[in-house]
Amino acid sequence: MGLVVQKYGGSSVADAEGIKRVAKRIVEAKKNGHQVVVVVSAMGDTTDELIDLAEQVSPMPAGREFDMLLTAGERISMALLAMAIKNLGHEAQSFTGSQAGVITDSVHNKARIIDVTPGRIRTALDEGNIAIVAGFQGVSQDKKDITTLGRGGSDTTAVALAAALDAEVCEIYTDVDGVFTADPRVVKKAKKIDWISFEDMLELAASGSKVLLHRCVEYARRYNIPIHVRSSFSGLRGTWVSSEPIEQGDQKVEQAIISGVAHDTSEAKITVVGVPDKPGEAATIFRTISDAEINIDMIVQNVSAASTGLTDISFTLPKTEGRKAIDALEKNKAGIGFDSLRYDDQIGKISLVGAGMKTNPGVTASFFEALSDAGVNIELISTSEIRISVVTRADDVAEAVRAVHSAFGLDSDSDEAVVYGGTGR
Repeated sequence: MGLVVQKYGGSSVADAEGIKRVAKRIVEAKKNGHQVVVVVSAMGDTTDELIDLAEQVSPMPAGREFDMLLTAGERISMALLAMAIKNLGHEAQSFTGSQAGVITDSVHNKARIIDVTPGRIRTALDEGNIAIVAGFQGVSQDKKDITTLGRGGSDTTAVALAAALDAEVCEIYTDVDGVFTADPRVVKKAKKIDWISFEDMLELAASGSKVLLHRCVEYARRYNIPIHVRSSFSGLRGTWVSSEPIEQGDQKVEQAIISGVAHDTSEAKITVVGVPDKPGEAATIFRTISDAEINIDMIVQNVSAASTGLTDISFTLPKTEGRKAIDALEKNKAGIGFDSLRYDDQIGKISLVGAGMKTNPGVTASFFEALSDAGVNIELISTSEIRISVVTRADDVAEAVRAVHSAFGLDSDSDEAVVYGGTGR
């Protein structure tokens, strides 16, 4: 049997009983003949609690020390899990991200993985041990400082280790039974997807689906590492994410026309009002945003008024970056030449994703008809070959998701989707 990388989220190791349950599952994989590498997140809401504590001590904590603090959560999980495995009669060794050879750039709080050199992990496996790795963290290549990978970084750690170790599969364990056609907390009749392509999963992840993070799927696609998303609370088969459809029994799982509906309420909208409608203005605006190291999502430019020669440009970005973006634009107001800025953080994004959309006429019309019938007003629209996204009022998001989900026949006829934990991670 080959090597398997398993990742367990915070809800799976939220308490001592959860850790012991996870240890039994890991030992079972070992007994089945696999070499096993495990990546763990911090217990339950530990990371959020550490963030709150840091903010009480300092409103603007230094990036280096903030990372040093946050990585403590995963170190607690890995040590406790190793103890639980040893209590079941199997040898386990725990490793921090730096000990596991996760090399990153120097950007604190949202570092990117540059390389993985898992020498100590291979040695542990060769000695017959189970290797437990703290997720979400690494060490910077130049300064050798501890870094964190940002929200969902444990998923990326797991896939990166799977690629470096040439694993057969990366199993992502969470508190739902797989990837669903919508968030089961919002749509009770959401269906579990048996197989989904990397491309569709990338779009869902980028559009707000929280089961897998975008960077994790991107890494898996680059190195062609199959991901199996499943629940640590049940023994059910989950969702396979890979480049090719999987075989289920004697039948190949076909790709659906529509993979799912995702939503995101973590973004805000900035409108730059009164921009001169001439070449180079948009470039100046978005160079200003880029220089502030802010990622943007959707962009819309209005038709300029003939009488004034001015236009408005709107774009969406993470709420957490809103203040920084406003400050950067205000600082360069003279260079851009706009009149004013409008900021709105009461928006939500709804996205319909499916590779079959490009060959099935009528999908776009059905999508907008569903929103219209639900009384949902649209503020921005963005499309790709396999995705349609719209921005609406935040209060309308849940109703919009349910309406679109039903309109495309995605509602399940059987049991409602089960959410075993409370966070989805």
